Amino acid sequence: MQVEILGQAGEINKQDNTLIIKSEIATAKISVYSPTIIRVQVMRNPDAKDHSYAVIQQAGSNFDFTEDDAGFEIRTSALKLVIEKDLLRFNFYTADGKELSRDDERFGINWQGERVVNYRKVYADERFIGLGEKTGDLDRRGCNYINWNSDVPFYTEKSDPLYQTFPFFIGIHSGATYGLFFDNTHRSFFDFGATTDHKMSWFGADGGDMNYYFFGAQSVAEIIKDYTWLTGRMEMPPLWSLGYQQCRWSYMSAQEILDIAKTFRDHNIPADVMYCDIDYMDGFKIFTWNNETFPDPKSFIDKLKEMGFRLVTIVDPGIKMEEGYKQYDEGVENEYFAKYPNGENFVGEVWPGRCHFPDFFRDDVREWWGASFTALTEPGVEGFWNDMNEPAAWGQNLPWMVKFGDKYMPEVRNVYGMQMARATYEGTKKILGKRPFVLTRAAYSGTQRYSAVWTGDNSAYDEHMLLGQRLVNSLGLSGMSFTGVDIGGFSYNPTPELMVRWNSLGVYTPMYRNHAQQGTVMREPWEWGADNEAIIRKDIELRYQLLPYVYSTFYQSAQTGLPVARSLAIGHTFDAAVYKSEFQNQFMFGDSLLVAPVASAADTARVYLPQGNWYRFGTDEHFMGSAEYTVEAPLNNLPVFAKAGAIIPIQNIVQNTNEKGDGILLIHIWNGEETNTFTYYEDDGLSYDNEQGVYYKRDITFDPSSRQIIFGEVEGSFVSRFDKVQVVMHGFEGLEHTATLDNIKDQVIFTL
Repeated sequence: MQVEILGQAGEINKQDNTLIIKSEIATAKISVYSPTIIRVQVMRNPDAKDHSYAVIQQAGSNFDFTEDDAGFEIRTSALKLVIEKDLLRFNFYTADGKELSRDDERFGINWQGERVVNYRKVYADERFIGLGEKTGDLDRRGCNYINWNSDVPFYTEKSDPLYQTFPFFIGIHSGATYGLFFDNTHRSFFDFGATTDHKMSWFGADGGDMNYYFFGAQSVAEIIKDYTWLTGRMEMPPLWSLGYQQCRWSYMSAQEILDIAKTFRDHNIPADVMYCDIDYMDGFKIFTWNNETFPDPKSFIDKLKEMGFRLVTIVDPGIKMEEGYKQYDEGVENEYFAKYPNGENFVGEVWPGRCHFPDFFRDDVREWWGASFTALTEPGVEGFWNDMNEPAAWGQNLPWMVKFGDKYMPEVRNVYGMQMARATYEGTKKILGKRPFVLTRAAYSGTQRYSAVWTGDNSAYDEHMLLGQRLVNSLGLSGMSFTGVDIGGFSYNPTPELMVRWNSLGVYTPMYRNHAQQGTVMREPWEWGADNEAIIRKDIELRYQLLPYVYSTFYQSAQTGLPVARSLAIGHTFDAAVYKSEFQNQFMFGDSLLVAPVASAADTARVYLPQGNWYRFGTDEHFMGSAEYTVEAPLNNLPVFAKAGAIIPIQNIVQNTNEKGDGILLIHIWNGEETNTFTYYEDDGLSYDNEQGVYYKRDITFDPSSRQIIFGEVEGSFVSRFDKVQVVMHGFEGLEHTATLDNIKDQVIFTL
């Protein structure tokens, strides 16, 4: 198959904020979205409709454009794009001329048949991070990946592809950073110097355009902020979804779920969420209930709510072919299902048997799907778990000629799960009139606007626990903040030690869910013996104590796109130690807590603490940064460190998020040499009133130079659930509790 290389520049014109360059075989359109974001779209069909499932912003930033004999130059206040006329090469620099990324001078952008590829230079010290749910190391250098959303049970530490597609990465070299988002939903490929003698990286797709957004901000954090500005940020989740969640395939009856919930309360183990997996349905038919085992859903859910629990139910896309079944009859009558080219509805087999699949790429189908959730919301369901939406069917691959809207399977497979999550979110938000909790297994860039994600069917061994944390961290680098894993491992049976260790790591996982496959041992906290139950209870209690910090961190994420669980590469990008295999799983939980995952059999851990001063969380043992340490890591004390200057709001223990508690908010502050400000945030945790100013927000500042703690004025009209604030000091000689104040709205200054 002939390789067609993008040829010499021909006709050139500028329309509004877009530069259009025609070559022998294609047309290039260059648009500026902000001073740090430039889009390059190279296409063979320049008249095709321009559409993105991910991008929610429009080009509109002005730029300076110059031309000489060699090429063109586009300038913003932050970036310079030099386009060579001879073979149309696209080379990016900072505004002051530092080279960030450039096309390979030989090959650049080219086509082989329908496949389009961009070859780019690899720099000697270059690292690559991101791509979302991808196995392997934090640094992707020397690896290659495929994006083709797939159902992968029993996946390993090297399996690829998995369930989700995030074709966005960050390059790091020569003291500089850049980002690149390849917005193409076809099966795509990324090779970071793995097969090119480390001379080139390359990315491309089986079809579609070479369509990428280049990010030139000079920090990883700022690139993530820009990327999530472009593709959207999460809304504030319901507060209850940040509590402990208990799930299993399957609790087989309403009574079993009620018994489990009651046992949580009897054992004083905090929890907020119970799940129904596929067996709650009548013959696995979506939007139905099993009349024998769940005979009165409303009464059942009311009883759960009386105990302080919410219910999440699973929803798959496959609609069973059965006359008289409401969703089947409506879907056939209105032609809502994916079709073969001859107009026949596609048939695939999943849990209910022979099924049709909704065409979520149509507005009317998404609206119909969303309205169908009344079968779940009317009895009281508030959380919706989208599964099997890669889309998965027995045999895995849907035929490529199956049509969704005006597109065929190869173009839409990677975005099908996102569109299902969108339909679920939009429908349930409209019905409930408050925040739904939506969880999806398959995703594409931009899914953060609609849903949380988890890392699919993991397994019960240490390597998977550690891999799971890398996946969560990498998803955070790729715009997904509300993420989780199946704690304990979905497949196989964990040892008691692994279950305890994994649960302790769950405290610092954005979504804290225990889930397991049928046939495995029961995973509830009391199933592991009294001593282990005590450790698990203590860790779950810690999560609930940390909820004011966690919720404030989610607010930060909703505002900026920065993840809740943060790879150390975000804050310590050029520190080589954070990329070492023994330290690459470490992460920041919010601004202030560093967490070091540890294998279950280890009782000590080798940890790396980056630049600065650190305190062991819980003991206040002091450590100097930029150093490695061997620390104690018993099962009841995961290595966690508070950053010097940290400000962490903590509440006393509650059993669920419905409880008001004792009304005391504890503001813990660790001594440090630099001024630090933490933005504390509250709202009702349920409604959208926060978007109308009904929230409680104030900055809390620790200024070591003046030895002052400053509580800023309160913004918003929400009345805090806390009546008093108590300051707790760490690392201040002779100081522990400094003051208690009524939670007033005016500025308050304490001098130590």
